[in-house]
Amino acid sequence: MKQECRRVGNRIWKNRESYLMLAPFMLIFLMFTIVPVVISLPMGFTDFDIVQPPRYVGLSNYATLFLNDTIFIKSIRVTLVFAFVTGPVSYVLCFLLAWLINELPKRIADLFTIIFYAPSLANIFTVWQLIFSGDTYGYLNAFLLDWGIITSPVQWLTDGRYVLWVVIVVQLWVSLGTGFLALRAGFQNIDRSQYEAGAIEGISNRWQELIYITIPSMGPQLMFAAVMQIVGSFTAGTVAQNLVGFPSTDYQAHTIMTHAYDYGWVRYEMGYASAICMILFLAMLLCNRFISKALGRYMD
Repeated sequence: MKQECRRVGNRIWKNRESYLMLAPFMLIFLMFTIVPVVISLPMGFTDFDIVQPPRYVGLSNYATLFLNDTIFIKSIRVTLVFAFVTGPVSYVLCFLLAWLINELPKRIADLFTIIFYAPSLANIFTVWQLIFSGDTYGYLNAFLLDWGIITSPVQWLTDGRYVLWVVIVVQLWVSLGTGFLALRAGFQNIDRSQYEAGAIEGISNRWQELIYITIPSMGPQLMFAAVMQIVGSFTAGTVAQNLVGFPSTDYQAHTIMTHAYDYGWVRYEMGYASAICMILFLAMLLCNRFISKALGRYMD
């Protein structure tokens, strides 16, 4: 044990400049991610309104969530639909776009990378509100009316039949974020000599290169992008709040994250909100374990 600790200490000292550069990020990550997650576990067993000291209530919060909170049960269904649509679709979309952009000349590829990545940084909800506006001046309604597809404007942002799918469409657009950049970097870091060796071994087209060379060479980037898409799809709530309001019509776009925000930052029931976040954390953890097993063969 002492030898192992000494070996780790020597490795840290040898790479002290790298660890020093990582220190600011790790400090922020520890304070605003690790510590809140650790604290939320015991807090989920308390009744805590920020003003009064936490009061232990056992499993009462979890029992209320699953037995009495109908909005939470509905948010589970919405979150699952949201996650299982936006997660895989956006992941495949990120990969395909990164692959296609990688085939372009460098300057054009850099330009398209900025174009596709920019929506994840900018506040574009005003543009989408114009597109899905419920009057005749909304771009989508105007187009459909001109083509005779509809006879009256559709209330895309307030009609419970459409709000969830509108949010899904916008979430897919803004999901080309960090995972997309990781995949772009992964394509650029592949050793080109592998393709030459593959051609000698009998690989004759781009699809075979993709399956037998490209994907196996991008294990870490594929894993990182998958984790980012899982986290993004399960914790999405900002898009719905900015696009269809809070709460949405009939809670049709009300996710678990939105439910936690409601109880944590609107009602200040921090104990109950912590219980919601812990359930969401466990769901993401299970999905990450599944993805790790699925992509584990590419990590060697």
